[in-house]
Amino acid sequence: MKRTPIALSLALLLGAAAPASAAAPVKTAAAKPFLWENATVYFIVTDRFQNADKSNDLAYGRKADAAPLRGYMGGDLKGVTEKIKSGYFDSLGIDVLWLTPPVEQAHGSTDEGTGRSYGFHGYWTHDWTAVDANLGTEQDFRDMVEAAHARGMRVLLDVVMNHTEPAGAALPDVWPAEWVRMDPTCTFKSTATNVDCTLVKGLPDVRTDSNANVALPPFLVAKWKAEGRYDKEVSELDAFFARTGYPRAPRYYLMKWHADWVRKFGVDGFRADTVKHVEPAAWKELRTVAEAAHDDWKRANPAKVLGDGKFFMLAEVYGYNISDGHGFNMGDGEMVDFYKFGFDSMINFGLVWDAKQDYETLFSKYNAALQGPLAGNSVLNYTASHDDGGPFDPARVKPFETANKLLLAPGAAQIYYGDETARLLNWSDAQGDAKLRSFMNWDELALNARREGYRIADVRAHYSKLGLFRSAHPAVGAGVHEKIADGPYTFKRTYSKNGISDQVVVALDVPSGAKTTIKVGGAFADGTKVKDYYSGGSAVVKDGVVTLPVKGGVALIAK
Repeated sequence: MKRTPIALSLALLLGAAAPASAAAPVKTAAAKPFLWENATVYFIVTDRFQNADKSNDLAYGRKADAAPLRGYMGGDLKGVTEKIKSGYFDSLGIDVLWLTPPVEQAHGSTDEGTGRSYGFHGYWTHDWTAVDANLGTEQDFRDMVEAAHARGMRVLLDVVMNHTEPAGAALPDVWPAEWVRMDPTCTFKSTATNVDCTLVKGLPDVRTDSNANVALPPFLVAKWKAEGRYDKEVSELDAFFARTGYPRAPRYYLMKWHADWVRKFGVDGFRADTVKHVEPAAWKELRTVAEAAHDDWKRANPAKVLGDGKFFMLAEVYGYNISDGHGFNMGDGEMVDFYKFGFDSMINFGLVWDAKQDYETLFSKYNAALQGPLAGNSVLNYTASHDDGGPFDPARVKPFETANKLLLAPGAAQIYYGDETARLLNWSDAQGDAKLRSFMNWDELALNARREGYRIADVRAHYSKLGLFRSAHPAVGAGVHEKIADGPYTFKRTYSKNGISDQVVVALDVPSGAKTTIKVGGAFADGTKVKDYYSGGSAVVKDGVVTLPVKGGVALIAK
């Protein structure tokens, strides 16, 4: 079913319960095929999004004693599911949900220079086989994935192969030496000083380089026995190693555990964390294991498979820029092409800088890369994230421009939770990356709070119109870009592959006025009736132009 831009009520903007007539439609079939290279991905730090179950806010004896924005704040999987079912993501045109790792985290806290910190972010794993109780239960995770799939959205599982939970006085060093190394600390000057080292002091580095057989960590054996699932877990491990022939080395345990989330729940792909800090070949092995698990799930659930059912892998290689193409410099001149090691796409860390350029410079640069050296692959663009201390617009003074450059740039787009509601990223009482991880500002959206120059609901509505248009038209992110005019700035995107044909025209920074004439020649022939999916107005092309009542300085034109 085509997701048509609609006038959004405040109830829908909030994702709150609304009458059936106001709710965003449940997707059953897409008017245009889903393309990962045009995907709009919504990235959620689960603990910071929506608290639907206050009974699990502090599990495992955790306390509310963390430094500012470094402890658990109550967001959970039920909260994500609640927003899925309300239509919140549908109304943004979201194709993919990416959640921080749901696995069980370190129970206690660390106490470094930034103050007491907990693993609310999901990257301090204690047990890869269990859902963290602060986020909910295994059933809650299953419900979330199935709710997303029911609305046509894919789910990316965030996976960590590089490190475990921190070690220290408050967090006993429970990972045996044959599983992890504790030194040296990475200096990031060469391949070896990125891979054969600990990412930061005190963070155990998984021995992904080892092929030695290792036994399960004693703490994990004791834990599983106490939970009554030791025999089941060991039996599954025995079957995995017998089936694959892999040695019982640390990385293969992790691969089996990550793949279990695919086999059990049907997640559609992995977002791989700290990729450049693990031997590249390990990622290709992980893909092999994950694809086998995905095949198992598809055979067991044929009616639930979305689209072509291909498994997807996205790499977080910190510092990778779209300009790097197929060669990332590891620091010593050794170039690695991570696309050759199991990855379909790379996170593009460059947009936060490239977005400072004018629209055409930005768009033509990305088009040249994706239609040239990176043809057949893609990148995921973002303007803010959970660990990039230099977001494009941290003070949220230009949210409309940010949305235009994020959602209209060639490539896939990642909305970081709260981008669409101008959630602030510069909290003065927090330190470091904690500033980026405040709780979702539902209160400001509910009140339609006013900031200098705009209201929150207007930003949300702008993201919605762009996102819905993007989702309905693969040409936006995956098509060939071509400028049509400078005044107003107008471009077309054309996609024509594998029997799919799509074309759009977009005009930006259109002067306010009753009606505006926009060139569309080359995209739509004279006599073609087109619609502006931003204002809702329609027109017939005559002499290569259309005249429309443009609103908000933006025109999104298609048949």
